Order: sequence, then structure tokens, then C-alpha cells
Amino acid sequence: TFGLVNIPVEVHSAVSSSDRISFRLLHKKDNSTIKYERVCAKEEKAVPWDEIVKGYEYSKGKYVILEEEDFRAAAIESTKTIDIQDFVKSDEIDPRYFESPYYLLPQKGGEKAYALLREAVRNTGMVGIGNVTMRSNSMHLIGIKVVEDALVMNIMRFADELVDTSSFTFPTAENVRPAELQMAEQLVNTLADAFAPEKYSNVYRDNLMRIINDKMKGKKITVEEPAEPEPTNVIDLMARLQESLAQGKKKKVAAAG
Repeated sequence: TFGLVNIPVEVHSAVSSSDRISFRLLHKKDNSTIKYERVCAKEEKAVPWDEIVKGYEYSKGKYVILEEEDFRAAAIESTKTIDIQDFVKSDEIDPRYFESPYYLLPQKGGEKAYALLREAVRNTGMVGIGNVTMRSNSMHLIGIKVVEDALVMNIMRFADELVDTSSFTFPTAENVRPAELQMAEQLVNTLADAFAPEKYSNVYRDNLMRIINDKMKGKKITVEEPAEPEPTNVIDLMARLQESLAQGKKKKVAAAG
């Protein structure tokens, strides 16, 4: 919903998990699978589910026990509605707030209103901010964007979920010389290209699958330890930038050829 407009939609995950490699924990001795047991730390014996309760630790070793009715009392009514409360400029939102994306697909009768909202969001450069109740009555902050012809709902983090950076120390730019900055900007521009996500791959996953396939064939795996790169000293910084810029230009020429 936005204003008094209601659009019937279906929610579909925009992320595929098919490329994830899953493992089972096995006993090294005979490759039998490992079972998990809920063991009482005091009695050191397994505890059945009907004897387990949930507790909130408010101080070391002290708990408030919560019953099912407590969770029901805290639950938010699931209205099955994505309620857009505000529209915010896209560039005003810190990207750290965005988490999991979902496609919103119009249901029968909602096609025109769906297209109307999509084009309004696209043309204004806004993100619809609101909330939705999903999975066991838990409420999520959401942002609705436009990606090509789709409305995409991103589950967002609440403000108190982000780490407070006040305890961190970041370097200032006062020691950066104009010549160094100019050279660094030239290097960035030399390496600049259109974003093509298909050119990037999960090299770790590919290597792991290659090792798995080799081990299935009985091949011996050898591991070479990678060299640890050393930080660039301030004295060498300009020279390194110049070398990097030259390499970047050669790559551009090679790619163009």
C-alpha cells in the first residue's frame, strides 16, 4: 500500500542459494554423521524438547524465562501488507541499511497500479520506506526500489542494528598531497569500467569444487601458501601509483585490441 492505493503482489526471493556448497560433519574415524544433542551444562545429560524453555540473560547467570504467551503478547498482527510510509531520495540512504532483496510480482488485477508505482518511483529517484510483518510475526523495515521492470523490496536494518563507528579511528586527508591525489584519481579513472557482474566469480567456491572433484578421483591435493603483501610505504607511494597507472593503461590497450 501507498497512500490509499492497494496493489496485490507476490513476494519472491531475488537471491539464489543454488551455488552454495553444503557440508555434513562426520566422525573422522569412520565417516559416520554427527548428531546434535541438547545437553544440560549442570547435569551433563541430554534434555528433551518438552523440558526446554527460552530465557533472556539480563546479567551474568540470571535469566528472565519467557513462555509462549509472552511471545504472543509481543507479536505484531500479521496483516500481509507492505505498508509504504515515506518516500526518500535514494542517495540519502546509507547502503549499510540494505540487506536481503525480494522481487514483488503483481497479481491479477494489480498490473496497472504496479506499473504506476514503479514508474513514479523510477522517475522521482525515490525509495519507498515502510514495514512488513513476515515469519513468526516479526516486523521488518523495508525499502522498495525499481530494478529494470521490477519493484524490488529490500529487507533493511534498523538504525540500532548498525555498529556505532564513534569508537573507530579513521585517518584524515590532511597528509595527502595534491599530486598524489591527482595520480590516484587518474588510476581510478584508468581502471573505470561499466559494471558487468557476470565478469566476477566466486573463485573460492570454484577452487573448492575443483578440489572436491579431484579428491573424488583420488588425486592428491597440494597447497601453496600465498605471499603476504606488504603495505606501501609513504616514500614509495608516488612510484607505486605511477607503476599502477602504467599497468592500467596497458590493460586498457590490450582489452581494446
